Amino acid sequence: MNEQGTAIAERPVATAGTVKMPPGPRLPKLVQGIGYALSRNRVYERIARRHGDVFTMNLPMFGSTVIVANPQLAKQLFTASTDDVGNIQPNLSRVLGSGSVFALDGADHRLRRKLLTPPFHGKSIKNYEKIFEEETLRESANWPEGQAFPTLEPMMRSTLNAILRAVFGADGEQLDELRRIIPPWVTLGSRLAVVPTPTRDYGRFSPWGRLAEYRRQYDDVIGGLIDHVRADPNLDSRDDVLALLLRSTYDDGSQMSRSDIGDELLTLLAAGHETTASTLGWAFERVVRHPRVLAKLVDEAATDDNEYRQATILEVQRARTVIDFAGRRVYAPTFQLGDWVIPRGTSIVVAIAQLHNRDEDFSAPDRFDPQRYIDTRPPTFAFVPFGGGTRRCVGAVFANVEMDVVLRTVLRHFVIDTTTASDEKPHSRGVAFTPKDGGRIIVHRRETPLG
Repeated sequence: MNEQGTAIAERPVATAGTVKMPPGPRLPKLVQGIGYALSRNRVYERIARRHGDVFTMNLPMFGSTVIVANPQLAKQLFTASTDDVGNIQPNLSRVLGSGSVFALDGADHRLRRKLLTPPFHGKSIKNYEKIFEEETLRESANWPEGQAFPTLEPMMRSTLNAILRAVFGADGEQLDELRRIIPPWVTLGSRLAVVPTPTRDYGRFSPWGRLAEYRRQYDDVIGGLIDHVRADPNLDSRDDVLALLLRSTYDDGSQMSRSDIGDELLTLLAAGHETTASTLGWAFERVVRHPRVLAKLVDEAATDDNEYRQATILEVQRARTVIDFAGRRVYAPTFQLGDWVIPRGTSIVVAIAQLHNRDEDFSAPDRFDPQRYIDTRPPTFAFVPFGGGTRRCVGAVFANVEMDVVLRTVLRHFVIDTTTASDEKPHSRGVAFTPKDGGRIIVHRRETPLG
């Protein structure tokens, strides 16, 4: 065990029920909140230098909050009983709706995940691969040759189109409406998700008012789509997500409500494209600065193998973490976390980006090196790009396959120039971190595609 892990293990364990919080900064709550909002990762690093990899902050949104950047403690939190720790409050349900899987807890959350799992595993994922390739080719058809352009926005469009087709199984005017509504909604919602909800209504021209108007437009479109799919005489043979949700039932035979389906589809559309597109933007930003990595990826793209491409995706997720925290709230009277005893109502946040940069778990973590995952897997609770435990992202497999197919398709159809430009800095979109300049690359179309 590493030195820090040994220190945790050797501390005397507090008596259950006796509150014992980790130390932390004594700055006013407002000051801590401003620092957290402006640059939480920088704040984490500064506090950790003094207090170690578990400390307490006092934040306007979450109140008393224990920050964890230790994999042993992350494991303890992620594997804890849902009776002891549950959904952090507030959470993304403020933006996605009360019927979203992000809003649910305990048995309700478990049952909903059971309904959502089939469309994102096994045969269903295999059916989507063709969609991923087609949308990548459609989006890249007009890429400029020989001049730098940002990949983030093209990736946002192609991943949105892919999730729309996977969810609804077809194209049409109603999906065009969603293509218009979803991008500005996601951008605004991501920013509002990390700030406190106002206590009063500031009208339709306020950010929250505009978000509500986007939601009203979305509900109108989704209502029509639900009616259309429900009336389809071939409903029982359709394999799109909406059809699967309309056919699915809970153990007692009941079905998801219309409003819950709307909330869940919005969750899939939002979470199913922004984080994937952001990771792909980072992937392009990383490989153009690492010629050896790019050369290996190109060689592999000419074959049916994907071991090195998968390793590269893992390393992008580690080195350029898009979603940098996973949160829980203590429900039990007290919750034992290592030798700390955390009282009811306390928030616990796993600092994912800090976990991904631990010297103890990743040799030379500042080095971008996909080779570290060849013939090995990253340590389970030191590497959690999709979160962990019962709240791990239900679409993780979908996202991983999509990123793999997108990268393979681009590499087969384009020559990508390398660059000696400085690394792009992370830019916060609210929930997700993206390359500040959009993951800029220069490409040249291949006369004959690889493979």
